[in-house]
Amino acid sequence: MRWYITYRLGDRDLVALMAERGLAVSHTTILRWVIRYVPEFEKRWSRRARKVHSSWRVDETYISVRGKWHYLYRAVDKRGKTVDFLLRPDRGIAAAQAFFRKALATSLPRWPRKITLDGHVPSHQALRLLRREDHRWKYVLVRSCPYLNNIVEQDHRAIKRRCA
Repeated sequence: MRWYITYRLGDRDLVALMAERGLAVSHTTILRWVIRYVPEFEKRWSRRARKVHSSWRVDETYISVRGKWHYLYRAVDKRGKTVDFLLRPDRGIAAAQAFFRKALATSLPRWPRKITLDGHVPSHQALRLLRREDHRWKYVLVRSCPYLNNIVEQDHRAIKRRCA
């Protein structure tokens, strides 16, 4: 299980590794273990994991899903921990608003103090519209600084490598 999750090994790769060690396990058994135990690991880990920091870096990138291009909106905190993500077929104000609402819902009751965006105009417009809807967004400092988003930009590499 650990190798499957940590090293991105496929179920058949794990069958071969276990066969080298004298264990006969089917690839379907490994998939059943993953389906059964990963949610439990995530639940136990989330109790011990550090809370999300109040300074977020937000960016979007495109990835191919089943041969079609989709936009992946992601927010990470200043330590690099993922706040939330949203995969959408479209890229615009509505998609950015949906992402910010979803990210806020997962991090409640803690609101972000700072959000760093890149030059993507719909993200800025979405936050302006959200400020009109909810007064608490007015206390969030929104800034646009390319080098501060390097954390999330570098993290896109790993995601694109996994999706390729």
